[in-house]
Amino acid sequence: MLFESYALGTTPLANRTVMSPMTRSRAVDHNTPNALMAQYYAQRATAGLIITEGVSPSPNGLGYARIPGLFNAGQVAGWRLTTDAVHAKGGKIFVQFMHCGRVSHQANLPAGARVVGPNAEVCPGEMWTDASAMQPHTAPHAMTEADITATVAEYAHAAKLAVEAGFDGIELHAANGYLIEQFLNANVNQRTDGYGGSAESRNRFALEVAQACVAAIGGDKVGIRISPYGVFNGTGAFDGVDEQYLALVEKLSALKLVYLHQLDHSAMGAPVVPATGKKQLRAAFKQTYIAAGGFDAATAEALLSAGDADLVAFGRAFLCNPDLVARMKAGAALNVPDMSTFYTPGEKGYTDYPTLA
Repeated sequence: MLFESYALGTTPLANRTVMSPMTRSRAVDHNTPNALMAQYYAQRATAGLIITEGVSPSPNGLGYARIPGLFNAGQVAGWRLTTDAVHAKGGKIFVQFMHCGRVSHQANLPAGARVVGPNAEVCPGEMWTDASAMQPHTAPHAMTEADITATVAEYAHAAKLAVEAGFDGIELHAANGYLIEQFLNANVNQRTDGYGGSAESRNRFALEVAQACVAAIGGDKVGIRISPYGVFNGTGAFDGVDEQYLALVEKLSALKLVYLHQLDHSAMGAPVVPATGKKQLRAAFKQTYIAAGGFDAATAEALLSAGDADLVAFGRAFLCNPDLVARMKAGAALNVPDMSTFYTPGEKGYTDYPTLA
């Protein structure tokens, strides 16, 4: 099944493999995509679906050094290099919108932008800045309801720019402790207004963003990634997490989003996500369900055969194997990723991994 074609809404996929979104930090010039990035994605165009690295829909969301944005004309033109290159090789590509929220440092933001979050609590830990190396996260500005409304509009505007840039669709990053999950997660969201204080209120921002993007470009071009039980960036499980996410997913399904992408971090040491919870969300979401987290060809095939997912995402395996699909088909050995080059500028550890050919 893994190598069979699949219809993702109206987007035909050559196979059921998905390249996971992975931050690579190569947008060295004003957070604008470039030809090197286009080469990287084109090398991996045999994936059924590529989901890009996290791309900010707003100057405020550019939390990390050198991550790309999609909120101005230069970035649209830059991303067009990538979409044209992927499509020329027969691939399909969605852009992941990652607003970092409080997972940020002011030194990584352009002039006039600010670090924001659902409240003023600082994200634990440190972040790399090109100017001053590792630094504690910057204290966020607690978003007002007007700020929230403006941010929802930024997502919708970025969705329109994604279509202009040639993307086949967008993915909303509601995982890993970034802005949307900062609202979803009860350990982070301490608000007591209409955007916090209850499961329904914590879900509100995610649903408003999804609804705005569906209105802008259609549900057939909008997916979402979630990671209940993930622990990145001060999140973690909380009382009522299963019930809250079930209610969220039921409403996302009703909005006719094209896919739900669920990430299980347990392969990297996070708590195990209960199998019953995954099955509940799979059943609640009526469109395509993508599973991610520590899969290889054999475990992906087993999951698909059992009907527990429609597509399976692979992260580091695609990072270091441009021809991962061919390698899995042949049962060939995989390259080993060079972690020292994950987030460094340049082609080393980026576009220079060997292929079988």
